[in-house]
Amino acid sequence: MSSPNNTPLQKGDRLKQLHHNDKLLVLPNIWDPLGASLLESMGYAAVATASASIAFSNGYPDGEKIPFTDLLTILQRIVRKVEIPVTADIESGYAKDNHTLSENIKKLIDTGIAGINIEDGSHDDDSLTPVELQCEKINLVKNTALAMGAPLFINARTDVYLKGSDLSAKEKLDDAIQRGKAYKDAGADGFYPIFLKTKDDMEAVIKDVALPVNILLLPGIPDFETLQKTGVARLSLGPGFLKIAINAMKNTAEKLLQYKGMDEVKENPVTTAYLNSLINNNR
Repeated sequence: MSSPNNTPLQKGDRLKQLHHNDKLLVLPNIWDPLGASLLESMGYAAVATASASIAFSNGYPDGEKIPFTDLLTILQRIVRKVEIPVTADIESGYAKDNHTLSENIKKLIDTGIAGINIEDGSHDDDSLTPVELQCEKINLVKNTALAMGAPLFINARTDVYLKGSDLSAKEKLDDAIQRGKAYKDAGADGFYPIFLKTKDDMEAVIKDVALPVNILLLPGIPDFETLQKTGVARLSLGPGFLKIAINAMKNTAEKLLQYKGMDEVKENPVTTAYLNSLINNNR
């Protein structure tokens, strides 16, 4: 239960402010309450989930394959465990029509999340949702949230750079900017051109779309200082944080299979007491 000074309304406002304070918001996307508690304990101002990480860690492939009811339960557990705002990756909203989308948004808001990522790419092929239809969805999400009194931060993701393999670099940039402007007019609070990598294109998107821009941490993107100077508002890891964790487990498991690595386990500074301290926060 939120304290009187930490209501869902205040969390939503705080999440929005974090995108407008001229400081790069770094979000190592998590997938469970323990990860959220870890980041909160380290001083992170917000946490974000990654759809792929939640799916993989629960035995499902990415692409809205995990049951929506399971996703809601996981989000509820994460929100209840931390006081900082939680923004959730909801892919396309787990909906084939706008009525279902509206109902799903209501259920998502009821979990206590303060923001969402919603994408325009198809899970079935390399196509993108037509701009007009995606704008209808974003506008529907905005109006549904407002009707519930929830200042939901809508981070509108475009898959132009991910799926537009038949487009030139200029065509991708032009399409991304066109979509960003349209999504802003439809009610988006942030813009996420996933797989955008070059500094020049980032500058163009930031200038022309005039929304806080989210970049995914990928090989080839500029360094932290350049991203900050360029005006990028948010840096996400997507499933990168999970991959780091799995890589560490894989490396240790390979050593143990060869009867090696015992000292690494014995000397691990992460103790049971430390994990208990993260979870036992009276929430």
